[in-house]
This record gives sequence, C-alpha cells and structure tokens, in this order.
Amino acid sequence: MFSWLGKQGGGRERGGGTDVVQTVTGSLRDLYLRKLLPLEEHYRFHDFHSPALEEADFENKPMVLLVGQYSTGKTTFIRYLLEQDFPGMRIGPEPTTDSFIAVMYGDSEGNIPGNALVVDPKKPFRKLSRFGNAFLNRFMCSQLPNEVLKSISIIDSPGILSGEKQRISRGYDFCQVLQWFAERVDRIILLFDAHKLDISDEFSEAIKSFRGQDDKIRVVLNKADQVDTQQLMRVYGALMWSLGKVINTPEVLRVYIGSFWAHPLRNTENRRLFEAEAQDLFRDIQSLPQKAAVRKLNDLIKRARLAKVHAYVISYLKKEMPSVFGKENKKKELISRLPEIYIQLQREYHISAGDFPEVKKMQELLETCDFTKFHSLKPKLIETVDNMLANKIASLMNLIRQEESSMPTEMVHGGAFDGTMAGPFGHGYGEGAKEGADEEEWVVAKDKPAYDEIFYTLSPINGKISGISAKKEMVTSKLPNSVLGKIWKLADCDGDGMLDDEEFALAKHLIKIKLDGYELPGTLPSHLVPPSHRKPLQTAE
Repeated sequence: MFSWLGKQGGGRERGGGTDVVQTVTGSLRDLYLRKLLPLEEHYRFHDFHSPALEEADFENKPMVLLVGQYSTGKTTFIRYLLEQDFPGMRIGPEPTTDSFIAVMYGDSEGNIPGNALVVDPKKPFRKLSRFGNAFLNRFMCSQLPNEVLKSISIIDSPGILSGEKQRISRGYDFCQVLQWFAERVDRIILLFDAHKLDISDEFSEAIKSFRGQDDKIRVVLNKADQVDTQQLMRVYGALMWSLGKVINTPEVLRVYIGSFWAHPLRNTENRRLFEAEAQDLFRDIQSLPQKAAVRKLNDLIKRARLAKVHAYVISYLKKEMPSVFGKENKKKELISRLPEIYIQLQREYHISAGDFPEVKKMQELLETCDFTKFHSLKPKLIETVDNMLANKIASLMNLIRQEESSMPTEMVHGGAFDGTMAGPFGHGYGEGAKEGADEEEWVVAKDKPAYDEIFYTLSPINGKISGISAKKEMVTSKLPNSVLGKIWKLADCDGDGMLDDEEFALAKHLIKIKLDGYELPGTLPSHLVPPSHRKPLQTAE
C-alpha cells in the first residue's frame, strides 16, 4: 500500500549492512522477525499469549469482526453492506449462523472449508489450527467477486446464546477464538437488537476477551426502527447500563443507532437520526484501508510491550526457583504471589500496570509449566526491543504519514457505500446550506416577505441597515456571538459593513439553518448569493 525506499527504515538487505526498506508492511515484518521474535521465542511468549505472526498477518486486508447474540442481524448486516448474498449465508429468527465465516474477495464464488483454509499460506488463518477439528469444522471462507471485499474482509461469528449447555457444547474455546481474531482485526462491531439487550454469560465472557482491544470496538444498536422515539431513549439507556457492567473503561463506547437492512423503515420518525448514524458508521469502516498500516504498527507496539513484560515475569520466576530441593512448593508459592510480583516488577522496571497480562489467566497457564526450564533475563534481547520502539518504529511512523499525504485517499467502495456517496439521496443533500442548490429560484425568496417586514422596522437608510441595527435583531436568535459573527461575514456580500434587504434576508436564512441543527458553510455557496449581488456572466465578443 505504501512504498518507499531509504536508509532510515527497519529492513536489512541480505547481502550488506545497510538498512533498506521497500514497503511499510515489509519493514514491519522485518522488524518483527529480527527484533521482537527472538525475545518471544526465548521466553515462550507464544505458549502464554499469542502465536507467532506470519507473512499473511502483515499482508492481509483490513478485517471487520461482527459479534452479537443470535438474531441481532449480523449476517443481514454483511448482506446490507455487500448488497448481494454470499456463499454459506443463512438468515432467520432462530440461531442460524453456527460457524465462523470469513467473507473475502475471490474471482469466483465458492467456499473453502476450515481444514483447507488453515494450510493456505496466503490467508492469515494458519495459526487457528491449534483450536482443533471441533473448531475447523465450524470455520469456512466464503469468497465472491464484490467491490467492497477488494478493500476489506468481514468475519461473521456464530450467534451467542445463553445458558451453560450452549457454552460448553461448542467443542472448542469460543472466547479464545474471538480473542485470536480480536488481536488481528481492524474493527470489532458488537451488534445488539432493540428487543434483545440482555448480555448473557457467554456474551459477557466474549466481550471480556477483547481486553486490550478497546480502541477497535464499535457498538451497533440494530433494528431501532421497530420502536418509537420514547422507547428508543429507554432502549439506549438500558444498553449503555448493560455495557457499563462488562466493559471496564471510563469512556463511553460509540453506539451507532439504525436499521441496517434494505427494507422500508417500520417507524420513520427517527429517519434523519438513522441516516446520520449510518453515514458515521460507513465513514468509520471506509477509513480502515487508509489506517491499516498504522493499525498494524500499533498492534506490533502493543505486542512488543507485552513481550517485554512477559520476559520480566518469566525471568523473575526462574531467578526465584531453588536449585535442588523444594521446587514444587516454591512454584506454588510464586504462583499465589503473582499479584505481588507484578507490583514489584512495576516498581523495578517502571512499567505501567496496564501492560501486565491478566493475573488469573497467567496463574492458570503457569500451573502446567516447569519453572526450571525458564530462561534468565537477557538484557541484550530487551535492549533490542527498546531500540526498535525508540528509533525504528518512530521513523517508520513519520514515513507512513509522508506516504499518506502524498498518495490519494484509499477508501472502501461498492455495495451500500456507493448508495449514499452522491446524488439526491446522499447524506445532507438538499438540507441546511445545501437546500436550493439545484433550483433556479433563490431559495431565500420564499421567506423574504416575512424578513422584509422585520427589515423595514429597523429604519433602513438608503435601503440599508447598519451593523448596530442588524445586531439588535440577530441576537434575538440567542446564538453565540462567534456564530452570529460568522453569519454577518457570510451575509455582508459586498463587505460595506451594512445590509440591504436581500443581505438581511440571507442573514435570517443562515440563522434559521443554524437553529435547525445544521452547520454553516465555510464560504457562501453560489446558490445562496443574493440575485442583486451576483456577478453578470461574461459573454464572449
């Protein structure tokens, strides 16, 4: 996506000692292999946290993971974005999607079963083989030629159910699979139904598995057209209350409200709200290709910080183990003292508490380990990662920004994204300052008689009123002076510090636009310029 060549990057030429980077993705992969992977392997990072990254993890397109309880509209949401069916798609009020489906671009339609998918080196799913056949039989790739999928891939997940039987009968660790995907996707979308706001135990555990990926999470309140405005307010409040119990962050998650399917709205009183929310969500998804390199860079930094902390923990446990007798008792003691060890390491190495892995999970994993086989601390490995974070990553970030500014913006196109890009059904078309853009008559003219009555009560001199007289009338709108000042600047077309009847009518029209909740234009659009102030067309002699 980004291509640059120079001596400042992180890649190293095979035959020489100079650093030569060919692509941002290539340099990230090279930095990982040379700087971070040795630290991970030495302290068995992959047994505790996440498998080693492969080439496909750096080269793959941005991915969007959809998670939600059954019948909240996950598969329908994908169908809505693509504007076509995809192989393996099943939609119904009952729990229909019982598999993880990776919807990706392909020259022809077809399905690839999970066992074949995890041996394909071009797909970023090879490490999923560790979850066994129970999972792989419930995993597939659905390929089809679709314009949207040229830029992003979408992961559909099984509908989350409630009850202990459903949780233990899957045959694989559902939350571990979600965590694996969460570490690699660019966006996690949690879907809720306006009539299904309860968060089951399994859904709660699934959300908790996204710990550390909070910046990727977006929430969609789907089927919001099935309730009226008063009910929608209650539903929204109940949703935020439910989320507050399972997502331990002080910030409020962004919730997109709407009805994401290609059917008529059942309740149209919130149509404008649904359209605005859909556009916000579309813009967020459309920006993913542009931000893909930065996201991969950010994930690599998070991984490096966790790998460093893991190395400190493992080396400390090794140091505390006795050389001959009492190993088993010492192991149990160290595991029980793990929270205290975390605090000690925080102070010794000046590490933030948020960089440490979850205590309970780490204790469970340590139970099966032989501490005597752990390695002691190697400062050189830590220094290599510190050097990568301090120098290589920083220079790479600057080069990414330079490339982004010099290349055209890469966006998601096709499907539902093109339906609202332009034309009369584009978001905001014919509203606010854009009203009357395609009409021959001046849009202010219809309200001008009412504005003229006010104008002549302000005692105009030679057909114009002064700024003081205009201010007396304009401040009655109760808009801030900063906004009224901008309106004055837009309405005073000839810049003489006074307003004639048309300019005054324009000022009142702009005030009305702002009071209706729309933004003011930066410069006055041509269709809003009063007729007497429009420059005559120059005719060729």
